[in-house]
Amino acid sequence: MWKRDEAVRQPAQPAVPTNEAAAAAPAAAAAAQPVRQDTYTRSQNARDVVNIGKSVVIKGELNGSEDLTIEGHVEGKIELRDHVLTIGPNGKIKAELFAKSVVVLGEVIGNVSATEKVDIRENGSVEGDITSPRVAIAEGAHFRGSVDMAQKAKQVSSGPRPAEVKPQPAPQPVMQQTPQQAQKVG
Repeated sequence: MWKRDEAVRQPAQPAVPTNEAAAAAPAAAAAAQPVRQDTYTRSQNARDVVNIGKSVVIKGELNGSEDLTIEGHVEGKIELRDHVLTIGPNGKIKAELFAKSVVVLGEVIGNVSATEKVDIRENGSVEGDITSPRVAIAEGAHFRGSVDMAQKAKQVSSGPRPAEVKPQPAPQPVMQQTPQQAQKVG
């Protein structure tokens, strides 16, 4: 049967092990292994986010299947349907944005659509329409446009909503004009 300690001890052992050295070697090897796994995990997570530096200029369509942080200039269309798009403090975007979640720390000119959330942080700026079920605008942020907080299409109804139980038409008010009002309008 395979034992972890035996596999760790096989590489280079000192020629004359003392009791302390023999006891410390497996402990040091065991302690070093999680560090290697942590380093590997961190490097894997670092690969999941792509960064576009502030000196990069992109014109056209940008599609991807991983999280993206933009510090540079992008003009056109950005589509990350299942991932997070972050516009960094130096980012200047003139594009239509489509993502799972959008975080704005820089400047966006164009419409923003997110399936989960749009977050405009302090000093962030958006000029365009936002469509997302959740929208957060921090104090100090700039926003000019409209917000449509559309719910997800896959929402399952658990019964009729109170407004749908018995819709009743509103009574139509009868308005009469006096001859003076008719002269002012016409």
